Amino acid sequence: MSDPITKENGASRKLGPFTVSEIGLGCMNLSHGYGTRSSDEEASRLLNEAIDLGYSHLDTAALYGFGHNEQLIGRTISHRRSEYTLASKCVLVKGEDGKRAIDGRPERIKATCEQALKNLQTDVIDLYYLHRPDPNVPVEDSAGAVGRLVEEGKVRTLGLSEMSSDDIRRANKEHPVAAVQTEYSLWTRNPEISVLETCKELGITFVAFSPVARAFLTGKFRDVSNLADGDIRKTMPRFQPENFARNLELLKGFEALAREAGCSMAQLALAWVLNRGDHIVAIPGTQNIEHMRENFGANGMRLSEDVIAEADELINQGNVVGNRYNEAGQSDVTTEKFPEELENA
Repeated sequence: MSDPITKENGASRKLGPFTVSEIGLGCMNLSHGYGTRSSDEEASRLLNEAIDLGYSHLDTAALYGFGHNEQLIGRTISHRRSEYTLASKCVLVKGEDGKRAIDGRPERIKATCEQALKNLQTDVIDLYYLHRPDPNVPVEDSAGAVGRLVEEGKVRTLGLSEMSSDDIRRANKEHPVAAVQTEYSLWTRNPEISVLETCKELGITFVAFSPVARAFLTGKFRDVSNLADGDIRKTMPRFQPENFARNLELLKGFEALAREAGCSMAQLALAWVLNRGDHIVAIPGTQNIEHMRENFGANGMRLSEDVIAEADELINQGNVVGNRYNEAGQSDVTTEKFPEELENA
């Protein structure tokens, strides 16, 4: 039998025209989404240690802390700008009422980018995503707005987030798409319906966010009763107490498989994502430096076919209880859904 895991040190992959570490850093957790957040001092230490360790792909957005995350990156690591590929996002912004809004109008995209450049203390953003499709603006118009930013030298490439294969093709005709970002992990398989194949066909990098299922697949998060106010998991069906208790049962076999393979559960989950295709990179996020180091241990990790098959069987779309988003969250995305998600909406 082949070794369950082999390791390629210093492994890298293409992110559009850029070469990056297979494991990148999703920076959202440092400012947004999970209730409490690190101090800026702690976040600065994590960001700098991540670059020291070998992370060369950092992902942020205008939405994260309504500018705080971009500002944090600008303040703490802009002096190391040549050491990482920088991705940010527009369209999800702060509305006039102070709450999250979707605005994909070209003029708003331009204004959001101008502010991002100031926040990030940089002259150019390497990869600029449309964070969500705006139902009131044709995706071609939004993609074209980023294309003009490319022409102006403010952005290098266009990315899309949580969009369907049809939206990807339409945007790509307007301006070449370098990367598509969607939630992807053992328990969220929606990209397998068609997005992964569309990206491969068009030569687009697929970027997997929440690859450890918002900490579920790490095995270190087993109690939803004390989630902080503002933690986005409170609104997600899979993290509702009854559903979560049933989902925890799935971890027993997965924990045993990781132990047999000689790695942590988080590393097994990340390696599984990377093994789904060589056009895939992953961007786990964390506020914890030890977890950040642990995640990077999956960079270059290759799983045997036996391990992949067993992981597939243990946790998949068919045995996870609950949709990934509630009705409001699902309404913002066009990524294809499974029939059971449509039935449970």
